[in-house]
Amino acid sequence: MKILKNFQPHILVVGDLMIDHYLWGNCERISPEAPVQVVDIAKETSVLGGGGNVINNLNALGAHVSVSSVIGDDDNGIELRNMLTSIGVNIENIIIQNGRKTSKKSRVIAANQQILRYDKESKDAITEASANKILDSLHETITDYDIVILSDYGKGILSDKLCQGIIQLSNQNGVKVLVDPKGSDFSKYKGAYLLTPNKKEAMLATKIEIHDKETLKQALLKLKTECDLGISLITLSEDGIATYDDELKVFPTVAKEVFDVTGAGDTVIASIAFALSAGKSIEETAKFANLAAGVVVGKIGSATVTLDEIEEYEATLHKSTSDAHIKSFDEINAIINRCRANGKKVVFTNGCFDILHVGHVKYLQVAKSFGDILIVGLNSDASVSRLKGPTRPVNVAEDRAYILAALEAVDFVVPFSEDTPYELIKMIRPDILVKGGDYEGKEVVGTEFASELRLVDFVDGKSTTKTIEKIQGSSC
Repeated sequence: MKILKNFQPHILVVGDLMIDHYLWGNCERISPEAPVQVVDIAKETSVLGGGGNVINNLNALGAHVSVSSVIGDDDNGIELRNMLTSIGVNIENIIIQNGRKTSKKSRVIAANQQILRYDKESKDAITEASANKILDSLHETITDYDIVILSDYGKGILSDKLCQGIIQLSNQNGVKVLVDPKGSDFSKYKGAYLLTPNKKEAMLATKIEIHDKETLKQALLKLKTECDLGISLITLSEDGIATYDDELKVFPTVAKEVFDVTGAGDTVIASIAFALSAGKSIEETAKFANLAAGVVVGKIGSATVTLDEIEEYEATLHKSTSDAHIKSFDEINAIINRCRANGKKVVFTNGCFDILHVGHVKYLQVAKSFGDILIVGLNSDASVSRLKGPTRPVNVAEDRAYILAALEAVDFVVPFSEDTPYELIKMIRPDILVKGGDYEGKEVVGTEFASELRLVDFVDGKSTTKTIEKIQGSSC
C-alpha cells in the first residue's frame, strides 16, 4: 500500500461518458390528469456516469487522468466537460461532434425509490472523422500513459475500428489496454491485455454456462485464446475475481457488508489499472481490486474509494501486517472522520500493555464487542516509567504496539507520550470509552468527551505485575 501511495500513474480513459442526473422529491398525491404520481422536486444532483465513474474512481485513488471521447455540441456536453475539469481531468482529447447528443440519464426519486428514468442521448456509432481524431491525438500522446482503459457502455463511441486502432497503437508502444466490455461479441477487443467481464457477460461472450471451476476455467481459456489476451479475468460478484494466466486462480471477495453494487465494476477496472501501473503482479492486483470493491459495495450509490479507505478496510479484516494498524494522532483523526461518515461506532481504551497476557486479550475482546472500531491508546516508554517505576516497561513501545496491533480485536493502536490519554480522547471523542473494573467509583480521564463509559472486569489473577513476579521467582 505504501508503494501505491507514492505512485501517481497517468491513465487514459477512452469510452462512453454520461451524466447521471437525479431529481429528488416527495410524492403525496396522484395527478388528476392521469393515474400517475405527482412528485414535488426538492433538489437536483448530477454526477459523472459511464466511463466518467471510472474516471472518478481513478481520481480518488490518486491517478493523473486524461480522457478521450466524443460528445455533442449541446448544453449537456458543456456541463459534462465542466464536471471533468472541476476534478482536474485533462479533456483536451474530447471531440465535439455536431448533431450528437451528449448522454444524460435523469432519474426521479421519491421517498428513496426510483419511479422514473428518462434518457437523452445518441447511441449510433460516432463518425469515422471523430474516430480518426481520437486516433490521431493518441499517436502523439500514447507514450505519456502508463495504461489505457476502454470503458464500453454500448453508446457508440468504441467502434470496432477505434478499439482495434487503440489496441494496436498501445501494443506497439508497450502500453497495456484494459477493457470493460459490452455485448456478446468481444472480437473488437482482440489484443487487449485483459478484459473485466462479469460472469453473465462472460457466459454470453463464450457461450459457456459457468457453474463450477471447470466451466469457469473453460470460459477464461476461451476468452484468453480468442481475444489474444495477456491475462484472462472474470469478475464473480460476491465470489471475487478469477484469473487465468497459465493456471486458474480464484481470489475470494473480502466484502463484509453489501449495501449497493452500483458502479462496482467501474471501481474494479480502475483499481486493477492503478495497481498494474504500479508494477503489481496480477495476484496482488486482484487482491487490491477485491479490497476496493469491498469498500465500495458498503456504500450507497455509485461510489469511489481512496487508498486510505482501502488500507483501513484491510486493517479491519486483519489481512495486513501490524504496521498498518499503528497510527499517529493525525492519521487516526482522519480515520475517525471517515468512520463517523460511514456510521461506525468507535470504542476507545488505553493502557501500558507491557507483557501481553490472557487478561489483556479478554479485556480487549469485550471492549471490541461494544462497537465497530476499537482504538487502543498505548503509553510511551517514558510515561510507563513514570507510572510504573524505573524498571518498567519490560518491552519497548515499538514491540508493545506491534504485538497489540496483531490482535484480532484491535483495529488501531495509537501511541501517546503523556501520562494520560486526555488529548487523544478529546480528539477521538469515542462513542464508548472502556476502562477496567478497578475504576468503579473513580474519576476516569476523558469521560466528558465520550458518549458512554463502560467498565470491564479483569480476569482474576492475571496481570503484568504477577507475570513479572512469577518470572523473577522462577529465576531465583
